[in-house]
Order: sequence, then C-alpha cells, then structure tokens
Amino acid sequence: MRKVALFFSLALAIATQPATAASTPQLTGLEQQLKSMLAARSGDVGIAAVDLVTGETVSINGDKSFPMASTMKVAVAAAYLQQVDNGRRTLEDRISGKSARSLMERMLIHSDNAATDILIRDLGGPSGLQDWVRWHGLSNMRIDRNIAGLLRAKRDLWDVRDSSTPAAMVELLKRIDKGAVLKPQSRSYLLDVMSRCQTGKNRMKALLPWGTRVEHKTGTLNGYSSDVGFITLRNGHRLAVALFARGGSDRPGTIAQATRAIYDGFTRIFTWPSFGSSAFQGSGGGK
Repeated sequence: MRKVALFFSLALAIATQPATAASTPQLTGLEQQLKSMLAARSGDVGIAAVDLVTGETVSINGDKSFPMASTMKVAVAAAYLQQVDNGRRTLEDRISGKSARSLMERMLIHSDNAATDILIRDLGGPSGLQDWVRWHGLSNMRIDRNIAGLLRAKRDLWDVRDSSTPAAMVELLKRIDKGAVLKPQSRSYLLDVMSRCQTGKNRMKALLPWGTRVEHKTGTLNGYSSDVGFITLRNGHRLAVALFARGGSDRPGTIAQATRAIYDGFTRIFTWPSFGSSAFQGSGGGK
C-alpha cells in the first residue's frame, strides 16, 4: 500500500512540473527572428510567450534561470489574493497600519518595496511564499529573500536565489489567467491593478500599437531589466509573456523590440521595429 501511495505521489509531482520550454512549430520563424535580433545585441536574454487561447509558444533561453527582482511581486499578490479567496484574509485587512488593498496597489503600480515586504511578512516570510510556489508546482521559481534582503546582498546576477526561468514565470501567469490560482473576482482585481503599472514604460508597452491592453510588472537591478505580464492582441487572443535581460546595454530597448516582434509574430503580421531608437537608449528608470 505504501508503494502505491509513493507511486501516485511521484506521478503527481511529475505531472505538476512545467514542460520544457520549446517553441511550437508554428512559431519557429518567430524564434529565428528573435535569435537574430538578440545576436546583434549584447547581454543575456530569456524570453517565453504563450498564446493563452491556442497554446502556441515561443521560447529563447526559456529554461535558464534569471533574477526575478520586482517581477516576483506578481507571486506575492497572487498568494495574498488566494488567501482572500479562501476566506482567511480580505483586502481591507489592516497590516502595519495600512489596508492590504493599498499595499497591493503600491506594490504593483509603483513597485513599492516597503509595501511588498509588509505583505511578504504577513504571508509567512520568504519561506511561506516559497511553500506557496512549491505547492503550485513551479519548480523553476525560487523566493529566498524579501526585497530588503535582496537589495542588501552583494549583487550577483547569476545567483539562483530569488530567480525564475522565463518558462516558469509564464506558467504562473498562465495559471492565474486560467483560474487555476484565483477565483474570478480576485483574478479580475489583479489584472486591473497590473494594467495600471507605472514603471518601465520604455519596456513591454513601448512599441506596441496604441491602445493595446497590457497587464504587467517590471523588475530592475543594476545590470538587469525585466518585464512580465499579459498582452491582448487585436484579434482578442491573450499572450502571457516573460522577458528577462541581464548584462549588455539598452536592456529596456531590447525588451521593447522583442515584445513588438512577439506581438507581430503571434498575429502573423511580422513587422520589424527600427533598431537603435534614441527613445530606448540607456538603462531606463523603471523599477
């Protein structure tokens, strides 16, 4: 009997592991375009994107670990909102003298690190969040420190602590979108707050067609930029996208141009954006 139980436990563990990141055949052309674009730029870039309607996927270094920086705040928000769905907390709860709602919105809209750490502490600290990540089967995502601890530590952009692969981040976004993590009301609230993100305007949103709906969260460290979230195409399909860039120069510009290539590639209208636009020079000021 114990052997049977062990077998089913192992089977469940295997079933919950994210699939190896690979581009689907329909998007190998987009994959090659992205590789060519990135080859002309310095730095190390990881990309994963999936059409949430068809499941079509493109991936560049999708199984490589990158720092999450402030993109981990999506997991913090989802973990808290799942507690709301379970009746254990509410958005009106007072935490350190502030409502959970105000902390959530400061965290996601303005990337407020102090608000984030208050929520992390309320959820049981980094270890509590890591248990939540593990419970959801996201084996290639790690939360080891709060934001203050991360920023105090000696910078190492190859440290596996507080890291995620692009594929694991997209898997989290996919589960949020499909209702596997949150009930509809909490999902709608999270997406609404993410749509009001004020940081990193020179990244994911910068080169998309005017009016494109984007719900996203950025991350920034010295020598590192990222942006993760959802993009709605003109045909109504939604993409879950994660873009991580470390080292090199003009990381926000790289993210902006890769995002536009993804947008065009998934809609089968591939239009190369111009390279070297002065609007995207420098490291950017978004968190």
